[in-house]
Amino acid sequence: MPAPPTVPPRVAWFCVLAAVAALALSAPADEREWLAGDSHIHSHWSAGYDYRTSPPTPIKGRDALYSTPRNAAMARRFGLRWMVTTDHGGPNHAKLNLEQAHRELTLSRELVPEVLQFYGMELNMPGMDHHTLIIPRAEDEAEVLFEIESRFDANEDWARPPDPRRQSAALRRQALAHVQGLERLPVLFANHPSRSATAIGHYGRYEPWELRENNDLAPDVYRGMEGAPGHQAATLTDRNTMVYRGAYWNPGAQTLGGFDQMTAVLGGLWDALLGEGRRFWIVASSDSHFHYTEPVRAGSDFWPGEFHKTWVHARPTYADILDGLRQGRMFAVAGDLVTELEFGLKSADGREAGLGGTLRVASGARVTATVRVRDPETPNAAGENPAVRRVDVIVGEVTGPASDPAVDRNPTTRVLARFTRDALARDGDRYSLEVDLPAVDRDLYVRVRGTGTEDLEPLMDGLDENPWHDLWFYSNPIFVEVE
Repeated sequence: MPAPPTVPPRVAWFCVLAAVAALALSAPADEREWLAGDSHIHSHWSAGYDYRTSPPTPIKGRDALYSTPRNAAMARRFGLRWMVTTDHGGPNHAKLNLEQAHRELTLSRELVPEVLQFYGMELNMPGMDHHTLIIPRAEDEAEVLFEIESRFDANEDWARPPDPRRQSAALRRQALAHVQGLERLPVLFANHPSRSATAIGHYGRYEPWELRENNDLAPDVYRGMEGAPGHQAATLTDRNTMVYRGAYWNPGAQTLGGFDQMTAVLGGLWDALLGEGRRFWIVASSDSHFHYTEPVRAGSDFWPGEFHKTWVHARPTYADILDGLRQGRMFAVAGDLVTELEFGLKSADGREAGLGGTLRVASGARVTATVRVRDPETPNAAGENPAVRRVDVIVGEVTGPASDPAVDRNPTTRVLARFTRDALARDGDRYSLEVDLPAVDRDLYVRVRGTGTEDLEPLMDGLDENPWHDLWFYSNPIFVEVE
């Protein structure tokens, strides 16, 4: 196999940039605003390959169609303030990223400055499936990604027969140790985690023990999963007659209200991970390759921001948006059902915590949850104006590490309170509620979800599902720790 291209040295002055970023993160939290984004977008640098050559010759535009500037322009059109380019790895793709794709990203940043555009990739995790990898904005970001992709992406190898180590758990563990040890930490999210499942609770290429192990090995980097996977337009075209929302293909293992079963099942795997005290977050994405109206090739995708948004509470800087993704200051929503979610906990003695945070209280403390959502009186991208019909406040106990790493249930999780639209206090297009938690005598987490449907729990999606008529939002949790 040919030697990889020489990687340029790091630019020394970036130390100054790092210091500036650190200073920005120390600014007051009240300067933050809600910024919508998309963490999983493909461009025409997600290539196909001609395997008659060695290494195989990349063929641009085979696995995704659009240029990075086109994606950024559409992201801007649908209200996004940040996005992540996440092209698939493949044979010698690290070189393609380094020498060509990053150059186009640099141009796209100049052409569409209103959208902060992160560099990253959809990493083929050894022994697992796809993961969004987000690289911190830096002068040497292309070299950082090159090192990760060339060394660890499962599909980078083009040897025949392929090196089995590329698909090994040992290489996965080395990859996680590497990213956890970097000077500037990236973020990793597992993508479409139940797409290879065969039934509810019967997983495929993402097993519960793997998610736990990955989070243990890289706790500051491996921070969550796609709660709401992309490919949500799969049911809007008759060219995809056997594909469900999210491009989940196994009957009995579809998404539920557009959300992956690991997130959507009350008391399921996400709640089991939170019940261990893991800071493990969810995001929503488009996973855009080909728009569903595309005449060139049958697509199953919306444009970035057209249907799914991940809203991060952050200043409009690369550093603070990435910090918000790492710390869980975010919520996931479909169809612009809501465009703001203020969610906080407050104890009787005045202590407070917000999304992704931790409220520390004395045993027996009284804690109040406050939720305020903005339900905009404007049409979404489908020309419809969906309404929030119900908001649920969900609690679960935090009991520590699971004795069985395969466990995917938290039996303590429950809906503490349901609020229909009529029960919400209204101020213009903002709706709010307050609910008291029972006297806190143990560690807890609290999260919020809401829907534009009348369903008490999200239903499994069918082949004829119209995604615009089955909209949900999910917050990330707030933890309560008893001192």
